[in-house]
Amino acid sequence: MVIPGYEDDPLAVSEEWLGLPGFWPAHLLWLAEGEDVDPKPGWFGVDGADTEEAYGTLTDPAAWPVPRLPLQREHTILILYRNFPEDCGIDYYLTHPSWDRPRSLGSIEGHFAGPGLAWRELVYIARNPGTGPGVTTPHARLLLLLPVLGDEALPPDAVEAVESALDAIGAPPETRTVLAEALLDHPFWGAPPWYFHEPGASPLSGGNAPPRPSRVLRCMGDWSPRTGGFGLSLDQDLCLAEALGTVS
Repeated sequence: MVIPGYEDDPLAVSEEWLGLPGFWPAHLLWLAEGEDVDPKPGWFGVDGADTEEAYGTLTDPAAWPVPRLPLQREHTILILYRNFPEDCGIDYYLTHPSWDRPRSLGSIEGHFAGPGLAWRELVYIARNPGTGPGVTTPHARLLLLLPVLGDEALPPDAVEAVESALDAIGAPPETRTVLAEALLDHPFWGAPPWYFHEPGASPLSGGNAPPRPSRVLRCMGDWSPRTGGFGLSLDQDLCLAEALGTVS
């Protein structure tokens, strides 16, 4: 696998690593930590030894895991474990064959950036995989993307949706609700609003009709890579909006 900017790094396609016994707490335990919450691997139905082993695999400098999530219309989300010894973190990228480069959805640790997805996008992506290679199971897709979620408009059933995904990975009933609430309440970039950008008429257009508005959401969060557009053509914008489930 080659990703622009990481040509010399040891990237490894790694969807099979989701089957490691301790994968899910290794990927998400930190996300659930808070002032009043001290999650344990057992909350995921996993013991500490398996979690440590999985964490060691995911953060190995010799092989950087890159799970792929195929989306509709040939888009793909790449989750890249950036395992520099002095700059460890997770980078989320959105790609398409017609784009000149990947677009960032967020970075965990290091160059902190996010959120990268609104709730409505996350749920649509989870439930509507594309036909390309990678992770297609809805509950796994939802849990993989939780770290880049941030949205002030979480619906009443958001906790229930995360609980259902945790149930699917074997989290015990007595911890599912508190774990789901903690995973949705992380403090990294708060819960900003999302909106559709509606451009006005250009002053050079002589008052003609404005260009077609983007159907890709933008984020009002200060640290989000999605405060502006992705610099796509109108056709690419519509294609992406279809993949994210925001075409109305």
